[in-house]
Amino acid sequence: MKKISIILYAVLFLAVIGSYALHFTGKKTGNAASGESATIAGVPADGIAYVNIDTIIFKFDMFQDRRNDLLDKQQKAEVELNAKGSRYERDARDFQDKVSKGLVTRATAAEMEQALMQQQQEFINLRDQLQASLMEEEQVMNRQVIDYITKFLEENKSNYNYSYVLGKSFGSVVLYGDSSLDVTGMVVEGLNKKYQAEKK
Repeated sequence: MKKISIILYAVLFLAVIGSYALHFTGKKTGNAASGESATIAGVPADGIAYVNIDTIIFKFDMFQDRRNDLLDKQQKAEVELNAKGSRYERDARDFQDKVSKGLVTRATAAEMEQALMQQQQEFINLRDQLQASLMEEEQVMNRQVIDYITKFLEENKSNYNYSYVLGKSFGSVVLYGDSSLDVTGMVVEGLNKKYQAEKK
């Protein structure tokens, strides 16, 4: 029994030594004759890297342009809503003033009240429609930005030597990443260069 245990420990010891030797002296990718390392553009030879999603999006020129367009539309929608809201409030005050002073007949007051109710409903419908439209545009914008980033990563996988690019952000599945695997800056630079070239 003791002999079997000693043999097993010896075999395990040799296996560990062998694994250690293979790991640190094994064949590297790249051209050893020219002195190239196992990494290309800072991505390790195993091909796993990560990007900080929040940083990429907020430093990506395309996102800034689309967000500014969306903010302009939002401001125009607010101006339109405020104008209609002010008109409704003015008409409601005028109605109250005329009714309280007895300046209109009951039939006219009923017509005015009906018109005010319709005006209020139109205001609510417009508000809901503008909100839904802006929300949809924001979702489309976010999808377009993510799609652009994904396509860029696919197109440049051979240049950067990665097989996987993980997305790291607060609350994401990737809770920690070694900073040596972070290619955020490189990706942001490449994205902006490509986007500005296409924009011109």
